[in-house]
Amino acid sequence: MEDTMTDLFRSAQEKAATLRRSHVAGDPLVLPNAWDAASARMVEAAGFTAVATSSAATAAILGYDDGEAAPVEEVLAATERIVRAVSVPVTVDFERGYGLAPAELVERFAATGAVGLNLEDSNPPTGDMIDVSEQTDFLAAVREAAVSLGVDLVINARTDSFVRRAGSPEAQLAATLDRGARYLAAGADCVYPIGAGDPDVIRVLAKDIPGPINVGYGQGKLSQAEFAALGVARVSFGPALQRHLYNAYGSALFSAVASGENPFLL
Repeated sequence: MEDTMTDLFRSAQEKAATLRRSHVAGDPLVLPNAWDAASARMVEAAGFTAVATSSAATAAILGYDDGEAAPVEEVLAATERIVRAVSVPVTVDFERGYGLAPAELVERFAATGAVGLNLEDSNPPTGDMIDVSEQTDFLAAVREAAVSLGVDLVINARTDSFVRRAGSPEAQLAATLDRGARYLAAGADCVYPIGAGDPDVIRVLAKDIPGPINVGYGQGKLSQAEFAALGVARVSFGPALQRHLYNAYGSALFSAVASGENPFLL
C-alpha cells in the first residue's frame, strides 16, 4: 500500500512538471476542455498531451449552473473520475476554490490526482471583482499550502477584468497587467486574462505580463497559429465545444427520434 501511494505521488509530481513545461510562449499548449471521463478520453485519444476541464461544462453535466452552484464534493468526484480515465495530466477549472481554505483546498484537490487548477479573481455568484491584494494573498496561501504539503500544483490564475468590464478598456488592460504580475509573484504559473480577444491587446499582455498567458479560443476569431505568433502559451476552449456539440447535434438527434426519423442519417 505504501509503495502504491509513493508511486501515485511520484506520478502526480511528474505530471505537474510536464504540464508546467508545456506552457511555452509562441508554442501554446492547446486544451479542448473536457467535461466528464468520456470526453476526457476523446481529448487524449485525439493526441492532446493534457486534459483541462471547464467548470461550466462540468456543472452542466452534474445538473447545476456555473458559478460554484455545484457542491464541491461533486466537482471533486467528477475530477477524480476524469483523472482515472486518462494517463495525461489533468488541470481543472476550480472557479474561486468553492469557499475552501487554502490548506483544505490543496489537500482535497491533490487527492483527486489532478495536477493543475484555475483560480479566478471575481466572485462567482455576484460577478464582483475580488480586491487585488486579497486575491494575491489567497494565491500565495494556496502555493504555500502546496509547498508545505509537498504537492506540486500548476496554478493558472484567471483574471476577470475584461469579462467583468471593470472600467474603461484602458483601465481593464492596466488592471489585468497589474493583477497578472502580482499573481505570478504570489506563486501562479500562468495568467489567464479571460475575455482578451483583440490581437493588439493579447500582444501587449504576452509581452508585458512576466510569465505565460492563457487565452480563450472564443469562436475562432483567431487561429491557433495566430495565437502562437502573438506569444500566447496556452489556448483553452472553456465550455464552447460542449455547447456546440449539444446545440448543433444533441437536440437534432432527439428530435429525429421523436419524429420517427433515423437519427444516424443526420
